[in-house]
Amino acid sequence: MDIRPLIKEQRKYAARIKLQDAISKPKTIGGAATSCVNGKLVAAVAVIDAKTCELIEKSTYVIENPLPYRLHFEAYRDMPAILEAFNLLENDPDILIVKGNGILHPQKCGLASHIGLSLNIPTIGVSDKLTLGVKEEGKIYVDSVLCAIEITTREHANPLYVSPGYLVCVGTAISIVKNVVRTPHKLPEPIHIAHKIAKKLSRKQHDVKTN
Repeated sequence: MDIRPLIKEQRKYAARIKLQDAISKPKTIGGAATSCVNGKLVAAVAVIDAKTCELIEKSTYVIENPLPYRLHFEAYRDMPAILEAFNLLENDPDILIVKGNGILHPQKCGLASHIGLSLNIPTIGVSDKLTLGVKEEGKIYVDSVLCAIEITTREHANPLYVSPGYLVCVGTAISIVKNVVRTPHKLPEPIHIAHKIAKKLSRKQHDVKTN
């Protein structure tokens, strides 16, 4: 795969990313996650009440895996299925938390930023792996730009890395994510639910294939 055109595209998109808050106190929050098995890519989106964390709605979509996984190019694999799942919702969330990175990315345009631009909604990226950047007292910098904050959501667990994706600032992104963490889950509740749904559907896909 020639990644040069993709890098050029990421840089073009990065120039359009806005990190001013479009909403600071969302009433509903979505979570998006994917899972891949047997050549199928499963996307799940869950929408919860921002105060109670109760599930309001969920949707899923399955496609043929379009591309092999490649670090920093997850959007080109995961985004088509996530967008399809999102479009099946009857209740669009005020903000979407994506399992992946926002501006914590070499071109400042990770999966959450791509999705935010495509849907024109506020997005936040949450990742459990730090793949780039310089960490200073819990702050992650890329090319001297603050791109993410490290947070610990469960005792003795590895930290998460929260980065704004689109139409949200770093401080608001951290506040929103922390407000929807529920013990004993490590991931914020919208992503935890979406991830669980995607994994369950992936297992069904696998069972169908093997049977």
